[in-house]
Amino acid sequence: MTMIAEDDRIMGAAGRFGTENVALQAKGVSASLGGIPVLHGIDLALAAGRWTSIVGPNGAGKSTLLKVLAGLLPHTGHVSLLGQPLAGLPARERARQLSWLGQNESSAEELLVYDVAMLGRLPHQPWLAPPSAADHAAVERALRSTHAWDWRGRALGQLSGGERQRVLLARALAVEAQVLLMDEPLANLDPPHQSDWLMLARDLVLEGRTVVSVLHEISFALHADALVVMAGGRILHQGSCADAATHRALEDVFDQRISVHSLGDQWIAMPKI
Repeated sequence: MTMIAEDDRIMGAAGRFGTENVALQAKGVSASLGGIPVLHGIDLALAAGRWTSIVGPNGAGKSTLLKVLAGLLPHTGHVSLLGQPLAGLPARERARQLSWLGQNESSAEELLVYDVAMLGRLPHQPWLAPPSAADHAAVERALRSTHAWDWRGRALGQLSGGERQRVLLARALAVEAQVLLMDEPLANLDPPHQSDWLMLARDLVLEGRTVVSVLHEISFALHADALVVMAGGRILHQGSCADAATHRALEDVFDQRISVHSLGDQWIAMPKI
């Protein structure tokens, strides 16, 4: 595997786009789980208003990195969100600026779909205040965008795994945050709804928002603006999805067991048999 140059690894998107256009930045970030080191001195800058996918083999540290960027895991080093130290942001302000969709997330089974999505509006609501007209409008937009509006009166426990995933995605969208972090957002979704998510990610970027996703579906990840390729708790490459160097890094990190090909104006990853 070929490591990217040290100065490029440190500067990342900050060097290419300017620090004012960086949504999330990590400097010297390390983290452990259960006392076992998982991330090792991560230096990363993610451009604002773009979709970046984080990919790599199992155990690479992808989900751990996303949780650190979301402020959900203790770590050493420095993380900033939209130019501000993440650790110094009040919880409510951080929750308005950054939305999170994690793996295997759950909510009370008896909650109605509409109420689950409304949880995404809590950062915008004064303590004990009822939802405002803006809150209701945001929830309707989010549920319609994930094709879950028709179930708004059903209990979460009555839904299939894929349907639940769409409701939890709606909860994340209802925040209307500038930055969205999504860990395996395609889990339990059938192919048509995976395609819907892909279009949704592109639409969010067109609105000027920043999307960061961890994906195992490499061909879907290649639809992003940029890829971060990880292995062993380190970043091996960061670059455009259209770059040959990114394709080589992908093939290398999966031990040449996949190959990247063009299909029209898109890139796909195929297993080598």
